[in-house]
Amino acid sequence: MSEEKDLLRTALKERREELAARDPDAGETLADKFPMKLFERYGPTVALYLPIGSEIDPKPLMGKLVAAGAKLALPCVQEDGSMVYRAYTRGDMLEQRPFGLLEPNPEVLEVHPTLVITPLLGFDRNGNRLGYGKGHYDRALTRLRDQGRVFVCGLAYFGQEVEEVPAEPHDVPLDWVMTERGSIPLFMMRAMAENAPEASD
Repeated sequence: MSEEKDLLRTALKERREELAARDPDAGETLADKFPMKLFERYGPTVALYLPIGSEIDPKPLMGKLVAAGAKLALPCVQEDGSMVYRAYTRGDMLEQRPFGLLEPNPEVLEVHPTLVITPLLGFDRNGNRLGYGKGHYDRALTRLRDQGRVFVCGLAYFGQEVEEVPAEPHDVPLDWVMTERGSIPLFMMRAMAENAPEASD
């Protein structure tokens, strides 16, 4: 399965670069369409990310959430490879860290976000997310869910959807995906699929 995921990653990196070049304003379009009911229900602490490469830009959404009263957090990869979330206010000084990430200083307060917004390379309608293969998000989300509620929303170009992302037991599914075309409520789709009557023989 690892080889299958690696091949898919390569293809989806190229696809995302094409989508980003085709629609440089997708982050603003996405922010305009983002359903604030998610923040109202799962806020107030929201973890986002600062984009690297061709990741869809969440900064317009960040501004919208701050205006609504959100408390922000950013992911921070620690020396042992674990990932935590630290409080962030726009304009804070950030440090260049591994993997090209800009992160708050390690002394900044660690927080427990209740709404986590993640980048991705690809996703499917079962909520499976394809990342970079380091497992940082899966481990961090598993720990957060052990501590309490957390709702996970992926940000993506609509064209990043694939028929199937290979999933392993440790992979944490997305609850929602937001694209420049609108919302994809994955947790509702999973519930409908689980409750659907089985076809008769």
